[in-house]
Amino acid sequence: MRKYIIYILLFICTITYGSSKMSVIPVVKGVERIGGNFDMSLLKGVTISADSYETDLLYDYLLSSPLKLSKSSSNNGVLTLRRVDKVNGCDSPEGYSLRVTKRGIDIEAISGAGLFYGVQTLLQMSYGNKKIPCVEITDLPRFEYRGLMLDVSRHFFGKDFLKKQIDAMAYYKLNRLHLHLTDAAGWRLEIKRYPLLTSFAAWRDRPLWKDWWNNGRLYKNEGDTGAYGGYYTQEDIKELVAYAQKHFITIIPEIEMPAHSEEVLTAYPELSCTHVPYKQSDFCVGNEKTFEFLENVLTEVMALFPSEYIHVGGDEAGKLSWGDCELCRKRISDEKLKDNNELQSYLIHRVERFLNSKGRKLLGWDEILDGGLAPNATVMSWRGVEGGLKAIEAGHKAIMTPGEFCYIDSYQDAPDTQPEAIGGYLPLEKIYSYNPIPENISEEKTDLIYGVQANLWSEYIPTEKDVERMVYPRLLALAEVAWSDPSHKDFIDFRKRAIKAVDFLKSKGYFPFDLKNEIGNRVEAKKRIKHLGLGKKVIYLPKGKYYNGYTAGGDSALVDGIRGGWSYTDHRWQGFIDTNGLDVVIDLGKEKKIKYIGAEFMQICGPELFLPANVHISVSNDGKEYRVIKDIANEVVKDDKVTFKNFSWRGKMKARFVRYQAERGKFGGFIFTDEILIK
Repeated sequence: MRKYIIYILLFICTITYGSSKMSVIPVVKGVERIGGNFDMSLLKGVTISADSYETDLLYDYLLSSPLKLSKSSSNNGVLTLRRVDKVNGCDSPEGYSLRVTKRGIDIEAISGAGLFYGVQTLLQMSYGNKKIPCVEITDLPRFEYRGLMLDVSRHFFGKDFLKKQIDAMAYYKLNRLHLHLTDAAGWRLEIKRYPLLTSFAAWRDRPLWKDWWNNGRLYKNEGDTGAYGGYYTQEDIKELVAYAQKHFITIIPEIEMPAHSEEVLTAYPELSCTHVPYKQSDFCVGNEKTFEFLENVLTEVMALFPSEYIHVGGDEAGKLSWGDCELCRKRISDEKLKDNNELQSYLIHRVERFLNSKGRKLLGWDEILDGGLAPNATVMSWRGVEGGLKAIEAGHKAIMTPGEFCYIDSYQDAPDTQPEAIGGYLPLEKIYSYNPIPENISEEKTDLIYGVQANLWSEYIPTEKDVERMVYPRLLALAEVAWSDPSHKDFIDFRKRAIKAVDFLKSKGYFPFDLKNEIGNRVEAKKRIKHLGLGKKVIYLPKGKYYNGYTAGGDSALVDGIRGGWSYTDHRWQGFIDTNGLDVVIDLGKEKKIKYIGAEFMQICGPELFLPANVHISVSNDGKEYRVIKDIANEVVKDDKVTFKNFSWRGKMKARFVRYQAERGKFGGFIFTDEILIK
């Protein structure tokens, strides 16, 4: 009886964990082992039953795949792909069933995409294995939209490199490639009606974005000595789109408006409010020529990209010139608009009407909510989840891509071991932990969450190898977030599969991050620390209160025993931006012997986080009269590093109240600390 129970338990475990043991990413929904194995050397051919386009596509794909399968009429040792009207337990067109027996392999789906994803699972199961287990798999995606955004404006990456990324995306069942084609750093798409966009606005005088940004931001003509840049011809795009379609991936183009358009407004300054090159980043919304330009550009874009959505940016508009522009003021008056936010909304609404008239839909960053959301627009929520929630409550679709979980331009390991990045710390585990459906959303609204996307901005990513190191394996974590049911996720198991995937990607010529040698978070952040101030009352003096956006938990954060990690975005670092910076008093409750008072600060110059210029540490017994026990002056220097520095006092004394002040320096910005330690 005991042996029988053990066999039953082993059988249950096999069903439950079979998918992870097969090292499939993303983890599949359901696996049942049916006994035995299939010898892959016996797989001699493939038969496909689908429409003619899908059949030809799948035949071509399988012939060029590692399986190298050609058409077969045999009944044994054959991979059979069949489009059917229904797959039990699978209501998604991208879902599939996969059955492996000792005689052969069958994949069924209600669409070509489903058959294709079944093939990807088979490819992963068979990689490096002479035999694969006999199983029945039913699988389908959690979200319809599963994407990656690549910024090809700040640094340009050619079409062959994009094809290589499409290969990997398809292998891990991602289906949207969002290309950030235009920004101040360079316009990357041939528009025949406006040749200056590629003969001038696609080229700059310095290859590294940071150097260019900090040294005049000048453009050059194509062919000039030292000109850096590039663009996709329309033939390049047609080739890329066709290649993506063969991998069941949709390419979504992004044409920025009204902001991030310095390159356009320098090439065509008549579209700005001042008509002066190198002066503005926002289109003049009062000028009819602006809409003539945008509609002409979008007409050529739509002719190249058959995607349902056209992304129009809409983020970070400064709007500074609009208030002084006669045409913009007239537009506000004529359209009875309230302010510049509604002026931006006017542009978004008008562009949406144009796209809708051509059978397309508008997609934009969550700032398109400002001034009122266009009627049929979909929101890409990057500033947290609030924009997505607001769109959903208004009945619109949302794609969740919050910076905290989805911006893979952040460091993925200890910053001093990595090439320079924009800052932050986003390891594999944190991406994997993300749930795109917020807890406070009503069940009937969840269908409006269209999907999830990882974003790679390339300011600090100049080479193809740099791109791949930042993307992989973190994109694989996002793929599992986007495809798999949360109940089937397990990070410990996923990390093992991701390490194997890194080896696979290396074997295919990719340059992923070396996950197996990951250092991980700061040592200080890994365990709670005890000290005299733990849990004691903290009094924030009037000009030393923390910023509402970086509370780290509120008034108790600096004495909660929780140290910060590599990034100020981990909700453990408290931020201060008032004139006086940090100014707090900690009440120990009674007089105590003190040997140490100190705090650690972080500096990352890119997002304007600086070390304090002056620190004052004082003590008191009555909470009224304080004596300074240490003044520390610090020269704040801008650099490219992520720096942590401790400012402290050591000695012997008795006191009840400890006052700690940290003042901002000449560069302004934030100062961040995680804990004031008293020992």
